[in-house]
Amino acid sequence: MIDRLPHVNASLNGVATLLLIVGLLTIKSGRESLHRNAMLSAFGVSALFLVSYLTYHAMAGSKLFPRETYPTAAWFYYPLLASHVILAMGVPVLAIWAIRLGLKGERAAHRKVAKWAFPIWLYVSVTGVLVYLMLYWWFPATAASAATGAGS
Repeated sequence: MIDRLPHVNASLNGVATLLLIVGLLTIKSGRESLHRNAMLSAFGVSALFLVSYLTYHAMAGSKLFPRETYPTAAWFYYPLLASHVILAMGVPVLAIWAIRLGLKGERAAHRKVAKWAFPIWLYVSVTGVLVYLMLYWWFPATAASAATGAGS
């Protein structure tokens, strides 16, 4: 069961990405109610992702990228992972701040925060899926690299 969580997590990140895009499109077209619902749903999905992500890593540890097997890909993977992790730390604070302002009707302040929160949140959601694809599908550990610990 725990081995399925990375796939669930990537799916949750993908859903969050779609909801964020829907949120952007709906506010651009002036549909505030749909925007609010999409963004609150994106936050809920992202919160569920965080619980699932922390559960997986508490129980299973981390899966290492097989850099010995894919050295060129590692040059892309690690900067992508680093930017994803660093920016992900700010998403909960920025998202809660933007949501709070939006729900209180403080439109000008909400827009100022959302100007930063939205692209960071979207980047983190998209790169979360990319990290997953690189780790589990595009550059899987080979039997030899797994046996020797070459991915460490």
